[in-house]
Amino acid sequence: MFSPRGPSLRELTVQALSSVERGYDLLAPKFDHTPFRTPDGIIEATAEALAERGPFDAGLDVCCGTGAGLTVLRAVCQGPITGVDFSAGMLAEAGNQHPGATLVRADVRALPFEPSFDLAVSFGALGHFLPEERPALFEGVHRALKPGGLFAFAIGEPPPMTSIAHWVLLGFDGVMRVRNAVWRPPFVMYYRTTPLPALRKDLTAAGFAVEIEALETMGRRGDGTPRCWLVLARRAA
Repeated sequence: MFSPRGPSLRELTVQALSSVERGYDLLAPKFDHTPFRTPDGIIEATAEALAERGPFDAGLDVCCGTGAGLTVLRAVCQGPITGVDFSAGMLAEAGNQHPGATLVRADVRALPFEPSFDLAVSFGALGHFLPEERPALFEGVHRALKPGGLFAFAIGEPPPMTSIAHWVLLGFDGVMRVRNAVWRPPFVMYYRTTPLPALRKDLTAAGFAVEIEALETMGRRGDGTPRCWLVLARRAA
């Protein structure tokens, strides 16, 4: 649908009517040829920003998917890198792209790690968690980091109400809510449930000290607002 190598409309429909786990198992072989993959510009900008704070030792990619975040970890970590996801299909693709990484299949709302990582990253995953599920996710990441460890992720600035993008995202979330009200199993994917103030609140409650900075290489909108932010949440030393 998006490109000759991407999924067809029929394949996307089957995915959308599946559970999140089954849907991503089906989509995994063609995921990198869809707009759902985090753009390379964000990956590169995040790696550049984190390189200024590194080097790090062991790294963890939370909800690693096909491994975009593992690319960042490989660039800034001197030690082993690990990806965790609950989709076996996505992990298989990540393994093909990052044969040296350790890959773990797990529900990230109950991460199975002790404090062993210096850096954790995540890309494009927060919309798959309802607001009431974020505390468990953030507490698990906090638990997986060594004292002084850093959790970093990029998040886009919401488009202004006057833009077409605002209404497209609003419509998408509305369709997903209707779908989940009438169809089981649910497919949790929302674009408007992760405002920065709520994320900061949940991260702080999980024990992180939070900084938020603009990813300047992603540019600014006409009103001067950064297009993308980098959230930096640090576990106390």
